[in-house]
Amino acid sequence: MIIGGSELSRARGAKAQKRSTFHNFEENTIQFNQSNRSRSIELLPRTLGQERLVIALQKEKNSIIVTAGPAGTGKTYLATLAGIRALRTGAVERLILTRPAVGVEDERHGFLPGDLVSKMEPWTRPLLDVMREYYRPQDITRMLDDQIIEISPLAYMRGRTFKHAWIIADEMQNATPNQIKMLLTRIGEGSKIIVTGDVDQADRARRENGLLDLIERLKTQPVNGLETCLLDSRDTQRHPIITSVLELYSS
Repeated sequence: MIIGGSELSRARGAKAQKRSTFHNFEENTIQFNQSNRSRSIELLPRTLGQERLVIALQKEKNSIIVTAGPAGTGKTYLATLAGIRALRTGAVERLILTRPAVGVEDERHGFLPGDLVSKMEPWTRPLLDVMREYYRPQDITRMLDDQIIEISPLAYMRGRTFKHAWIIADEMQNATPNQIKMLLTRIGEGSKIIVTGDVDQADRARRENGLLDLIERLKTQPVNGLETCLLDSRDTQRHPIITSVLELYSS
């Protein structure tokens, strides 16, 4: 079929319009993603337990917050959100993510491939997943390179002091009492340590459960500037069936 001049012009115009529409769609999508990652961070609790945690995270006098509860209660999510907001507002200069890597020769990372960040990824992925809601992957990579975000095994905390930092210590039921003591004494000026975990999902023996040991100590000897927020199945928000699963395994 031979296309005349006017038909050819219309065809070219339609094709150009289609390219323009697609190009605008891509731009809008990118713009949406960028605005999504730069949106303001609001700590919105959905339960009374979460409300207590949010208030504790924002209290200036609190240097250490200990929060424990079952899966899906938002303890790690809210702690990470609060940390991102503190970083954005300049309240802290660094965000440090740590976790005991129990199960891999008791924190021996040398045989794992890649650098330390890659080696720790299986344990810190839940924390980084929250960050990806607010930062592009290249931004996270840049902050890791500049050590604005630091990912470190719990065993590597010994001998250090953290100033103007927000330290999230996740899954600390797998830390020993001595490791918890070591971590809490790393805090420096202008810093907060948030200790999270589930005392009922420990990979260590109960007598070695550092999180449980800390909570029990605080019951008889409260510490000024250290607040405990315990969550339970009523605070589960991940999926309604989680509450039923927890009840299934409670007996």
